[in-house]
Amino acid sequence: MRETRISAGSFDLNKFLFGGYETDIITTIYGPGASGKTNLCLLVAVSQAKKGNKVIYMDTEGGFSTDRVKQILGYNEELEKTLQNILLLKPTSFEEQELDFGKLLKNVKKGDTSLIIIDSIAMLYRLELGDAIKQGDEKIKDVNRNLANQLRALAEIARKNQIPVIVTNQVYSEFVRNIQEKDSDEKKVSMVGGDLLKYWSKCLIELKIERGKRKMILRKHRSLPEKSLDFEIVNSGIKKKGWI
Repeated sequence: MRETRISAGSFDLNKFLFGGYETDIITTIYGPGASGKTNLCLLVAVSQAKKGNKVIYMDTEGGFSTDRVKQILGYNEELEKTLQNILLLKPTSFEEQELDFGKLLKNVKKGDTSLIIIDSIAMLYRLELGDAIKQGDEKIKDVNRNLANQLRALAEIARKNQIPVIVTNQVYSEFVRNIQEKDSDEKKVSMVGGDLLKYWSKCLIELKIERGKRKMILRKHRSLPEKSLDFEIVNSGIKKKGWI
């Protein structure tokens, strides 16, 4: 039997998640640019890879950095060995992302994958959707269906194979009317792909930057209450700044 959680690659993050990321679900980490999404992905990827476990890392935004991996490891002699355990996929279009999912599924069938990371799941989808809007409703439905199929495949892999899946997602802001206060608008932050990601993800972690400080908020979890943690990014990973 596999462990029900894997280390997140950080003592503070493991404590926050009561042991790490769950192995049979999709965990979505979402937030604005530079909030720390890719850093959290690299932390868990390095944690698994340096133990000799195989990691599939789909990088749609060009955020994977060998230099950052070096910093997290803290010693260069393990770099090549660690990188050899990470299969890096780098699609540049939503069509390529679909094709890379075929490679992902093929590698999972080998039976030695311990972690799947998609960073990010919706960037190329968002670009494709922008083009689809110009082509009409059928094309929009087709793009949404393809994203739903990818998420369904990831959820099935996690559940049937006990392989943790971690995806990141972008956010967008919109102003909504505050009914209680006339002529007052509130800024609402939403995930790209919205309901699709919320439905397929059993764990949601929101990252924020407030007044130059980073915060993570556990928005959804099967066994933990909503809570938050102020943190900072350091060479070795992340460090808590305080519990709330």
